[in-house]
Amino acid sequence: MKLSDYPTNIDTYRAVRIEDVEEDTPSVKTFTFRDELYSRAKPGQYIMLWVQGVDEIPLSLSAINSRGLSNVTVERVGEATAALHSRKVGEFVSVRGPYGNSFQPTKGNVLVVGGGVGLAPLLPLTEDLTKLGSEVTLIIGAKTRRDIIFLTKVKPLLEKKGKLIVTTEDGSYGIKGLATNPVEELLTKNVFKMVYTCGPEPMMRRMFEISEGKKVRVQACFERIIRCSLGLCGSCIVGKFRICKDGPIFSSEQLREVLDEFGRYKRDFDGSRVWL
Repeated sequence: MKLSDYPTNIDTYRAVRIEDVEEDTPSVKTFTFRDELYSRAKPGQYIMLWVQGVDEIPLSLSAINSRGLSNVTVERVGEATAALHSRKVGEFVSVRGPYGNSFQPTKGNVLVVGGGVGLAPLLPLTEDLTKLGSEVTLIIGAKTRRDIIFLTKVKPLLEKKGKLIVTTEDGSYGIKGLATNPVEELLTKNVFKMVYTCGPEPMMRRMFEISEGKKVRVQACFERIIRCSLGLCGSCIVGKFRICKDGPIFSSEQLREVLDEFGRYKRDFDGSRVWL
């Protein structure tokens, strides 16, 4: 895909009105707003959202709508996300973007695996895959039943041609265990053309390792600290790649080049290693 295939004039802040707020779980909310550039974004691209007076944070688009409505799904994990969670319908935030590359949809039998809020960029991808006619097996992983997101949204997408598997770490819903637990058996019994994944990095590394063993290609969406989004500050470097510019979607070929770091450690705000 060429740079010209993506929206342009993306670096200027734009004030957007919050049109709707949905509480997905006790710690996760989905915010809806209207923005023309985001309506032309691709699944997997991210935005930079500025909560005035607090901080700017990178967020994946969890819905992309031709009518101009877009969603971000946000877990409350720090000061900026807590401030965003306090915003109500009718209030404004500032945004720029979208940035980065996108998932490349594959026609045929595909496996999509999301852990926690990592499911956010996989939701519009799943919508595109079903429109393409692909047969999607979707695995949703969560800690407990109350942490599961998007269940009511994905069920209608997959009811005609697809399969949904839910795992919870405590066994309170679906299969007990991690999202990666059913993967090896699925890849052994079925022929998949592509594996898509987003979530905690150790989970994605395990997905990559299983897929490599079965010779199935992977597209993984990274979630790291991103500050400038322009490839200048180096905060999001993984090996030789800058997630903000070279990603956030990485192929099997690229993942093989960063195995010393991928799923093992990330960088803190001061650049120091944080082991995963």
